[in-house]
Amino acid sequence: MHLWVAVALIAAAAQTARNAAQSNLTRSIGTVGATQVRFLFGLPFAVLFLGLAILATNEAVPVLTGRSLAFTAMGAMAQIGATALMLITMKSQSFSVTTAWLKTEPVIVALGAALLLRDPLSLPSLIAIATATAGVLVMSVKPARSHGDWLAPGPAMTGLAAAALFGLSAIGFRGGVTGLESGGFLIRSSATLVLSLSLQTGVLLVWMLAFDRKALVASFAIWRASLGAGFLGAFASQFWFLGFAMTTAANVRTLALAEVIFAQLVARVWFGQKLPLRQGIGMALIVVGVGLLLQSQR
Repeated sequence: MHLWVAVALIAAAAQTARNAAQSNLTRSIGTVGATQVRFLFGLPFAVLFLGLAILATNEAVPVLTGRSLAFTAMGAMAQIGATALMLITMKSQSFSVTTAWLKTEPVIVALGAALLLRDPLSLPSLIAIATATAGVLVMSVKPARSHGDWLAPGPAMTGLAAAALFGLSAIGFRGGVTGLESGGFLIRSSATLVLSLSLQTGVLLVWMLAFDRKALVASFAIWRASLGAGFLGAFASQFWFLGFAMTTAANVRTLALAEVIFAQLVARVWFGQKLPLRQGIGMALIVVGVGLLLQSQR
């Protein structure tokens, strides 16, 4: 099995756990406060991971290049913007429809990375990505509501814009990692993660000090929960960035759709929720798409 496959699956599982932790924080300190936790409280862990990478590889931190800084900054800011648009969409539409729009990201990543990074994109890979994405759409959109929800111009625009920005962030992080000219994939991905979280933490701290100090203070008041969410966020991001160092952004983000399956399994096992036929078909399409993707990489 390709190493990047294991890395992406670990990242997807960790992200599922992080989302659960952040959802609990949202009830305590609000959406913006819970969002900044993944950056502010995740940064110390990212620095720790970088230190461990230095010890494990005996390599120095790569010298930052203009290309790496530009791509990483693009990815970091795009991720913040995408999160904001996602929250706006969720206010006016159901969670399922918002998820459907967001999970069109792999197709956007595949096309965008081919243009911006010259990442290879074969027809079999594109078919695999489209199949897995279709599986998410089948799972996310209820037939009885899909027509009106999908045609609503406001949510459609913000949902697609969020997906595009999430895709742009993946492309930016991939470009940031590959833009470093020295070191192995472990040290380059770890250094890029620290840079990204530093940029995001700085921007959000300025924003919250200016507009939402109450939520910022509250995140420190419940520091144990915040640290837990920060660790899970940094851990998941570490593996996403490792994946970006090993293969194309499209491969990583397509395999990330496994997160949808993990979430359904958690709902089934922990909460006893039944799996409707529609969601079973969607999960099957995701599995088929991922299988086609792995086959195309052989």
